[in-house]
Amino acid sequence: MAPVMTREEPPEIAKLRRRLERERIARQEAEAIAERGLRDLYQRKKQLKLLEKVATIANSSRSVRDVLQSTLTEICGFMDWPVGHALLLDQDSAEPALRSAAIWHAADPDRIAGFQRATEDSAFPSGVGLPGEVMASAKPHWFFNAPEEGNFPRRRPALACGIKAGFAFPVLVGEDVAAVLEFFAYSTIEQDEALLGLMSQIGVQLGRVIERRRAEERLIHDASHDALTDLPNRSLFLDRLGLAIARRKLNRGVHFAVLFIDLDRFKVVNDSLGHLAGDRMIVEVAERLTAALHQEELSAMSGTDGLLARIGGDEFAILLTDIGDPSDAVRFSHRVQESLRRPFTIDGQEIHTSASIGISLSTTPYAYAEDVLRDADLAMYRAKTLGKSRTEMFHREMHRSAMTRLTLEADLRRAMVNGEFLLHYQPIVSLESLEVVGFEALVRWRRPDGSMVYPGDFIGIVEDTGLIVALGFWILREACMATRRWQREFPRETPLTISVNISPRQFAEPDLVAQVRRIIAETGIDPQTVRLEITESVTIGDADREVSMLSQLKDLGIRLSIDDFGTGYSSLSYLHRLPLDVLKIDRSFVSAMDKSAESFQIVNTIMNLARNLGMHVVAEGAEVAGQIEQLQSLGCDYGQGYFFSKPMDPADVVKLLKGPTHWAGV
Repeated sequence: MAPVMTREEPPEIAKLRRRLERERIARQEAEAIAERGLRDLYQRKKQLKLLEKVATIANSSRSVRDVLQSTLTEICGFMDWPVGHALLLDQDSAEPALRSAAIWHAADPDRIAGFQRATEDSAFPSGVGLPGEVMASAKPHWFFNAPEEGNFPRRRPALACGIKAGFAFPVLVGEDVAAVLEFFAYSTIEQDEALLGLMSQIGVQLGRVIERRRAEERLIHDASHDALTDLPNRSLFLDRLGLAIARRKLNRGVHFAVLFIDLDRFKVVNDSLGHLAGDRMIVEVAERLTAALHQEELSAMSGTDGLLARIGGDEFAILLTDIGDPSDAVRFSHRVQESLRRPFTIDGQEIHTSASIGISLSTTPYAYAEDVLRDADLAMYRAKTLGKSRTEMFHREMHRSAMTRLTLEADLRRAMVNGEFLLHYQPIVSLESLEVVGFEALVRWRRPDGSMVYPGDFIGIVEDTGLIVALGFWILREACMATRRWQREFPRETPLTISVNISPRQFAEPDLVAQVRRIIAETGIDPQTVRLEITESVTIGDADREVSMLSQLKDLGIRLSIDDFGTGYSSLSYLHRLPLDVLKIDRSFVSAMDKSAESFQIVNTIMNLARNLGMHVVAEGAEVAGQIEQLQSLGCDYGQGYFFSKPMDPADVVKLLKGPTHWAGV
């Protein structure tokens, strides 16, 4: 058979075919690149959305637990991994370790029940298990096949529920691991470096939440505890004592006692061994008193509980609550004396001391915590004058006290009818321009005989009797009318403002907003020049109602201030929820900041908190030029205190606004 002859393809056709093939390959490569680009763009958008969600969670949630829980849910949804879990660092144990925070996200909780129990029953020191490896390296860690993972103490319960892959990343505060978030899947999944990088960013975000919470907790703690002994300070003690008084008012069968303890001959220790030795002795005394408070004999006294505080210097106070009988307080004072009889060894010196103790009891009808502490203090001084190292009870004539109070209540009611109250005004000054920007209205009581009574002597009774509601609205009306006159007489680009306190009792009035609206309308004052001041105690209660009430006041155009900031300790947990404009730092911190590094730091911390919340700051109690200079160095907005002026009557306000100020050269 003759061979078949093939016709060779013309060169032009072959060239065209090769060209078409190259174009096809190039088109496929371009399409693949475009597809990868779209896929990467979609993934980046998802990652950015996750970061935005975590940032929103971090800025809006009320607690670290809320943040971690919500973040777990978002990450599990983003990765489509079924299990997420949070661990927190436990620094109180002998060896720092990560422990379960009992915060989980599980698509099928029943399936991982055994694994969850094993996890929550375990501790993970540095290097142990998945969390421990993250803790040791401060970096994310991934395993893709649980049966082959060498460092996995929870392998058995993990395999039992089908877990195959897992990864974890650290929550960092600075360079320290504060928490670890771990995630698990039921299939083998290779390590994803891009995902680990994204999780590292989230770990830094969450670390800022924990750092902020720690700063808030430190601020609260420092404001209410003694720096040397870490015991509750006078402010916290009085607050808890106030609660005991309130309980006593509700239940006359509940009794409490206050012991005021003053060390005998402590001045000799300071003078002979120096203040550092004196401080060491104070710390040891605090430890012994704490031990005495926690001995079994105390709890055996009808369920008695106690609170120890350092009041100042060598003075301590103990609040005993739920005592069965007044004699329980006396018996406990003997326990205190016994605990102090053993010699102290300070700088190689053996020191003997004792204590003079005064006791005040709830059998006296106290209204104020300061009065209880004052009476215990008086009893202590009597013990000291009678020979020291002894205990004395406070006694007073109850009938005379009750009659005095009744008389004062009657006088106050008459004062309301007869118009015996008047207002004084204290300037608020810009610390940048040193110009008066406004005033705070402060009530005074002028008796018919011309004598002046200051708020500290009558406001408590006005609160108790409910007269504060009518008085408070009268103060607001008078202050607004006076300020409107001054605004007309002394026009300026930024009008003068007026600050008026709203008492807790007044804040609780259901028609508060309506009353304020009426006063604003009737006096004709611009509401944006009115500052209503609430104290931290107002923010301890029904948070939703408080936020609603303050928001309604804000809707009127009024500005809101929180007064005496730093003396409370429970409002920070949701301070960011309150629609506040101004934060007023309590005078106790400002007046001490030029003498105490601790007070200076507290003021600085409060100012940073205010800035973060977008609030202006007024420092109360500024009395000397040094304090003004410190406040200016910190960037404080406004100052108020005796350095500028004491509260003045309206005539002196006009003189102040007309003439140059004496502080202009600061």
